[in-house]
Amino acid sequence: MTSIERLALRCLLPGFQGTSAPDWALRSAALGLGGVVLYGRNVENRAQLTALTAALHGARPELLVAIDEEGGDVTRLEATTGSSYPGNLALGAAGDIVLTKEVAGAIGSELNEVGVDLDLAPVADVNTNPLNPVIGVRSFGSDASAVAAHTAAWVSGLQGAGVAACAKHFPGHGDTSVDSHLALPVVGEDPRIRTLEPFRAAIDSGVQAIMSAHIVAPTIDAGPATISRAIMTGLLREEMGFGGLALSDALEMRGLSNGRDVAEVAVLALIAGCDALCIGGHLADEEIVEEVVGAIATAVKQGNLSERRLAEAAARVEALAGWRKRQGGNTHISNEIGMAAARRAISSEGPVHVGRQAAVVQFESTRSIAAGDVPWGLAASLATRGVSVTRVEDVDAAEGKSLILVVRDLHRLPEQRQAIEAWLARRPDAILVEMGVPVCRPSKARAYIATNGSARVCAEAAAELMTGMSR
Repeated sequence: MTSIERLALRCLLPGFQGTSAPDWALRSAALGLGGVVLYGRNVENRAQLTALTAALHGARPELLVAIDEEGGDVTRLEATTGSSYPGNLALGAAGDIVLTKEVAGAIGSELNEVGVDLDLAPVADVNTNPLNPVIGVRSFGSDASAVAAHTAAWVSGLQGAGVAACAKHFPGHGDTSVDSHLALPVVGEDPRIRTLEPFRAAIDSGVQAIMSAHIVAPTIDAGPATISRAIMTGLLREEMGFGGLALSDALEMRGLSNGRDVAEVAVLALIAGCDALCIGGHLADEEIVEEVVGAIATAVKQGNLSERRLAEAAARVEALAGWRKRQGGNTHISNEIGMAAARRAISSEGPVHVGRQAAVVQFESTRSIAAGDVPWGLAASLATRGVSVTRVEDVDAAEGKSLILVVRDLHRLPEQRQAIEAWLARRPDAILVEMGVPVCRPSKARAYIATNGSARVCAEAAAELMTGMSR
């Protein structure tokens, strides 16, 4: 392997399949691979995850093991059960930056214990468009100043536990109505008006990494931010003064790769100013790593990418690994702070108490690719508290029982709104529980609960409220 190829390899953070490290990943790590990104598919339990990260670090101690652990709706540590921590919207609703810092510290403690170096969180996006299909409850809210304060607190809490934070998605994915996993969103507002404020706060808090967004900000550049030098270098580096690791969102996401080869966009991202390149959401094998390394080496040889820029990018990956190595030993923090935060995030109006028998109607909604297939709902949490729960699809089947209608992001689902109105017309005593962004409360919903997220801990807090039982 040439020196240029080694520099290229240092800039890559691929993913892989399975709950143990494949041979190719260990070989790549030994050759100088920058890091890996773990997904829910790689996590079975804490003991397995700890063994996995130990094997990866055994191949190269400086390898960065990254994961998306936002808490709330986006969890990898608890993808099979739902998170023990509420997500950003819930923390924003609680309105206590000390609490936010404590939650992030607890998450960081758990990540540190299992050998994770870099958490691809927090989401620093200002959710200014309620119809946003991919940010929503992942944002602290729609007020830029409040989002900035919570972002800074989250960064401080996580990094105080010794795990690097990564604020995302720069320069702001909140003012969009398209999921960048599926297409290329265009923001309508100049990011300088408000969406940069949380990223400035993250930088001031010493955030170690910032992740790009596959969005177009036409007031700055006509191209996607990830491959825009005006955004990733001109705005992030020169104007905002960020000196840490600039990380791309997954390169195979269609918002960026549609019409482009992944290896091509990898080169363009490096030229623009990204230092570390995430791949492996679904292109998760050795071949894609070899392809991207080859494309980068060719770009340097042909003069399209300077060796100096590549070396700078690789050095920033090494700098983050060095920061992680300097962190002190882990102090365990109880996850009980998650339940305390979920309780403070809930709001309710009207008679929300349930009897010993309850009928639950859960209106399903499509999860974003970022969140994945994580269980949600209230039935299990109510049953744990002694309620006899029946799932029903017909109002007559709920006769004689407390009726609970469970929704997520009702404002984005007009057909469900019509169905909810019909249920409430027949059962005006029904309790409507919104587990998404609570911006659509039907006029007939006399009893209403907003959990501000569908994490398991949010469901438990709601069930506790509805039964009057704490555990």
